[in-house]
Order: sequence, then C-alpha cells, then structure tokens
Amino acid sequence: MKKGIHPENYRMVAFKDMSNNDVFLTRSTANTKEILDVDGVEYPLIKLDISRTSHPFYTGKSKLVDTAGRIDKFKTKYAKFKK
Repeated sequence: MKKGIHPENYRMVAFKDMSNNDVFLTRSTANTKEILDVDGVEYPLIKLDISRTSHPFYTGKSKLVDTAGRIDKFKTKYAKFKK
C-alpha cells in the first residue's frame, strides 16, 4: 500500500438508519454538522436510508423503501408509454 494516502482523523461516529431508527457506533472520517446523544455522550451523526438492520438481504424480509417518492415519479414519467 502507498504511504500517506489514508486519513488520520478517524473518530467515533453514530450512524442512524432512518427507516427503523437503529443507531450504531463505528469509527469514520465522514464529515457532518449534526450531533446525536448516545448514552450521555455526543457523537457526530450520519443518517442512512438503509443499513444492515433494514436491508432485505440481511433481514430476510422484502420491504419497499421509497424515501423520495422515486417509484411514483418513475410510474408517472413512463405512464405515457403504457398501452
């Protein structure tokens, strides 16, 4: 591996799955301005649309996650081609 290309500013960060409100802590260099209090300690917060606790591959359950109305936009956009 090349030396000097990896970041040095790893710190504990809270990742929150917005689909089921699961929070887990891990080390990261991701930048954020949001903060979350976990067990009385403040951590930088990264919000996720989907994680290991809500992804169908890991849960074994099929679940539709439509965070921005993407499916409705797609159906509306291509409805004119429907015969």
